[in-house]
Amino acid sequence: MYIRIKRLLDVTFALILLILLSVPMMITALAIKIEDGGPVIYKSKRMGKGLKVFNTYKFRSMKTNRKELNSELTHSEMVTRVGKIIRKTSIDELPQLFNILKGEMSFIGPRPWIPDYYEWFTEEQKKRANVLPGLSGLAQARGRNGIDIFKKVDYDLEYIEKISFREDIYLIIESVKAAFSKANAEITEQGIKKEISDLKNKKVQLESYNYKQAV
Repeated sequence: MYIRIKRLLDVTFALILLILLSVPMMITALAIKIEDGGPVIYKSKRMGKGLKVFNTYKFRSMKTNRKELNSELTHSEMVTRVGKIIRKTSIDELPQLFNILKGEMSFIGPRPWIPDYYEWFTEEQKKRANVLPGLSGLAQARGRNGIDIFKKVDYDLEYIEKISFREDIYLIIESVKAAFSKANAEITEQGIKKEISDLKNKKVQLESYNYKQAV
């Protein structure tokens, strides 16, 4: 029952926020365009509810030619001047309000990850895709990128088990607090590769153990 109400609340508040934040969003888009003339919105393939792939929207914060840049540049050096500001304030996430309106995301739920993660998930871990991914969730409230990938998934599954209006209100409050903190807010490409590698190694070990038990 709450899932239906949750969807109604998502649409209502997404519309309200888009109206209230329309001016800051237009200013942000203009600032990004003026800085380097590149695209304003960055699209990324993510896994959604029911393992359906969709595009998430974010204000672009990275240099457009970062693949051609010196490989010795750090992750932070590839972020634009405007990008540093919008990442620090989480403004870069605002276009995902359109993902919410489209029914691809919710305000609260497991964060949408790239499809590569799911290749190495166990069937139990794939249950994090039983609900709409969210702008924020329990894993973000409990440590964001300061906790390992397995703990993140555990928190996602815990959220799904006890999903409720009360839990969502709590996580919204915690998410607002987290938006003002830079601690563990970002994860680099190297960090993502490590998480996927950890999942792969764990699954290989588990499958090897199960095979030995079977024979």
